Amino acid sequence: MHRRNFLQAGLLTATFSFPEKYFPGRIYRPGNTAVFNAGIGGNNTVDLLKRIDKDCLVHQPDLTVLMIGTNDMNSMKHIALPEYEANLRKIVAQLIAAKSRVLMMTILPVHEPYLYTRHPRAFYEPEGHAKRKQQVNDVIRKIAADNKQDLLDMGYIFQQVGDVGEETDSLIQNVANSQKQDGVHPTPAGYRTMAVAVYEYITQRQLPHNRVVCFGDSITFGDGGTNGKSYPAYLKKLLTA
Repeated sequence: MHRRNFLQAGLLTATFSFPEKYFPGRIYRPGNTAVFNAGIGGNNTVDLLKRIDKDCLVHQPDLTVLMIGTNDMNSMKHIALPEYEANLRKIVAQLIAAKSRVLMMTILPVHEPYLYTRHPRAFYEPEGHAKRKQQVNDVIRKIAADNKQDLLDMGYIFQQVGDVGEETDSLIQNVANSQKQDGVHPTPAGYRTMAVAVYEYITQRQLPHNRVVCFGDSITFGDGGTNGKSYPAYLKKLLTA
């Protein structure tokens, strides 16, 4: 079986088959979870710090799902790595102070040939884009560990099963599957994969999820709030089914 199909089948089997087997004592009640999509396109950690009160903490989340860093490492909204780490630590500290559990996610791989149509290749020298992304994800892992918060390595999941490239089955948008020379944002199938992975993590680790805020940039916002094609929209369906 294709590796991605195998992973997705395993995740969906755990999700929808015999939930009492996987999550003993969990009571499934429709509508007992509120999910908020607090993603805004183009945001970096500076932007999240500016709007954390009005877009995240105002919802009094007991769980915040946090993915940020894709724009921090690119040319338009670049933040040097030490400043990125300092900003991310401030975001996590504010969430913890507000009594929200934090589920941090590593950032996704990209299809570099498309990326370089929008950002100069020379900008990523000398380390290269892949190395810079690794450094960002290492910071995310370190901050999650230092604060004893949760980490979902979404970047690794997409590396293993995302088929990131120019074929139709890529989980990242491209000309073949989306008529877009994108290379950064997930397809609807990619967002569903993200939602299933987040759902599985929440339920298996028994994280609080009465009020969930998904906080981040355009990869969080997706295609429209919590009713369109975005991982928060698909997550809402899973958590309230």
